[in-house]
Amino acid sequence: MESKVGRLLNQINEPNDIKKIDPREYRLLAKEIRQFLVHKISMTGGHLASNLGAVELTMALHLCLDFPNDSLVWDVGHQSYTHKLLTGRKEGFDTLRQFGGMSGFPKRSESNCDAFDTGHSSTSISLAIGMAKARELKKEKNNVFAVIGDGALSGGMAFEALNNAARLKSNLVIVLNDNQMSISKNVGGMSKYLGNIRTSTNYTELKEDVETKLRKSHIGNALADSIKGAKDAVKRLFVPGMLFEDMGITYIGPIDGHDVKQMVSAFESASKMQKAVIVHVCTKKGKGYLPAEEDPSAFHGIAPFKPSDGTLKNKEKYLTYTYVFSRKLVELADKDEKIVAISAAMPSGTGLNRMAERFPDRFFDVGIAEEHAVTFAAGMASKGMKPVVTIYSTFLQRAYDQILHDVCIGRLPVIFAVDRAGLVGSDGETHQGMFDISYFNSMPNMTLMAPKNVLELEKMLEFAAGFDGPIAIRYPRGKAYTGLKEYDTKIEYGKSEKITDGADIALLAVGSMVETAVKVRKILLQHGIDVTIVNARFVKPLDEEMLSDIGRNHRYIITMEEGILTGGFGESVSHWYQENAPQMPFIRNIALPDKFIEHGSVEMLKKKYKIDAEGIAEKIMDFTGALYQ
Repeated sequence: MESKVGRLLNQINEPNDIKKIDPREYRLLAKEIRQFLVHKISMTGGHLASNLGAVELTMALHLCLDFPNDSLVWDVGHQSYTHKLLTGRKEGFDTLRQFGGMSGFPKRSESNCDAFDTGHSSTSISLAIGMAKARELKKEKNNVFAVIGDGALSGGMAFEALNNAARLKSNLVIVLNDNQMSISKNVGGMSKYLGNIRTSTNYTELKEDVETKLRKSHIGNALADSIKGAKDAVKRLFVPGMLFEDMGITYIGPIDGHDVKQMVSAFESASKMQKAVIVHVCTKKGKGYLPAEEDPSAFHGIAPFKPSDGTLKNKEKYLTYTYVFSRKLVELADKDEKIVAISAAMPSGTGLNRMAERFPDRFFDVGIAEEHAVTFAAGMASKGMKPVVTIYSTFLQRAYDQILHDVCIGRLPVIFAVDRAGLVGSDGETHQGMFDISYFNSMPNMTLMAPKNVLELEKMLEFAAGFDGPIAIRYPRGKAYTGLKEYDTKIEYGKSEKITDGADIALLAVGSMVETAVKVRKILLQHGIDVTIVNARFVKPLDEEMLSDIGRNHRYIITMEEGILTGGFGESVSHWYQENAPQMPFIRNIALPDKFIEHGSVEMLKKKYKIDAEGIAEKIMDFTGALYQ
């Protein structure tokens, strides 16, 4: 594909510039946008398939809306690249998802054309209703549109919002972008329902104003109600979208999501109604770029690739914690038929596709419904099964109440495999897995573990499979640590593992930070400072015997964790010493700051926030009074 900016795209430099383009050239503009996106994302990486599928949809929205006066809320937001292009941010694509560069998600701080900072699924309708209600109260006249995918519509929050949308007394347009898949294949009743709509035959509805005219005439309300009742009964037999109609939301569609003219007409009609309206558009994920069309899941979030054939530029293969987890889970499930696995619409990303293939009857994908996934697991556990709930850290935080209320109160043996814990990099604030230690730490009856390497992850899974109570194992994204295999002591409940013995300073490291602690020790040894390294293993409960021992034998104690400071492992350790140590050692907690961490590579972010080896060593020497020689 060509790399230069096309003739038409080059004319779009400010919001609303698309309205200057000749309608006869919309198809060419869409082609130029796709060429631009493929070229730029091939260099930076990013969300490609979802954006290629939403090109014409975004164009139609921009032709109907006035930015920044109107509000357009993107659900999740990873499909907003064309929106960024059409609001004058072409240059930002050179630094897309890079440290200090343009975000891959909507950001109000980046442009006043971005209505909200989105990143998680199933939120757009709730946000848009809130904006529309504020508009009503302020007596303003701007448009509010929400775009939500069919995958996101499987989330319970979307249904809560739909239930509330009918109460609006002003216009709200909900655009259902139906591409028949989220990151993985859609599942559940809503997916089946939308599938039926796609294949249904459209029925010509009675004119919307018939009922209104009858009510105004002398015939009266009784006949109007009778006719409307008959009309609705017929519609239920023939017309798609009656689920939405029965909720009090007018339904339009399905329509071709790659026909700009048809969508503009539908959006303009929908925006004239003084109520909530759903416009159902059908799009093709990855459209216009064959590799993405053939494998949209692979091109959902893609690393830099070769535009000619879609192959990755960096083909380096390395072992990941996700792969090790996947392999070990199948091994355990083969020995124990009570083990079942649960995914929230990401079986491939979490490694559960292997479980799904090997034990299809014991694998459950509940869709984008983390809350349901957890309580569903609790129900299974209450009847003697051993459910393994595998969800990214950032998404699992959405099910906090379900973990606390439905699992922990009853001490149910649910295993939480918390993937992508810690910094994840380019997706930024909404996706960093930095809060799980704190939210698990706050839960009575919860046990939280973190492995130092791949071998320990396997042993922790074995331990969890035999544990009678709620237990979570957190592990990071990316290349797994294979060092320290010589340290292979048996896992005992609540017990840590000493890696090295030293004097004065003790490093208490959690999970991924054990590898960092080994590097920190090497740096400090060069300055004549020897240290003890302790692999915490258990964040909750604390190894009190170990804390007592190192407190007596070390003057300085440094805790290290790849999570937020507040409510974390370090704070728990500090509190324990305050309550139990006869003589308080000097303690320094190394963790991420109490702020949302921006996008950028994990290495760059660790360096910025000084939780890499060099930064931690510098902090330790400043803390202990030692100086570089």
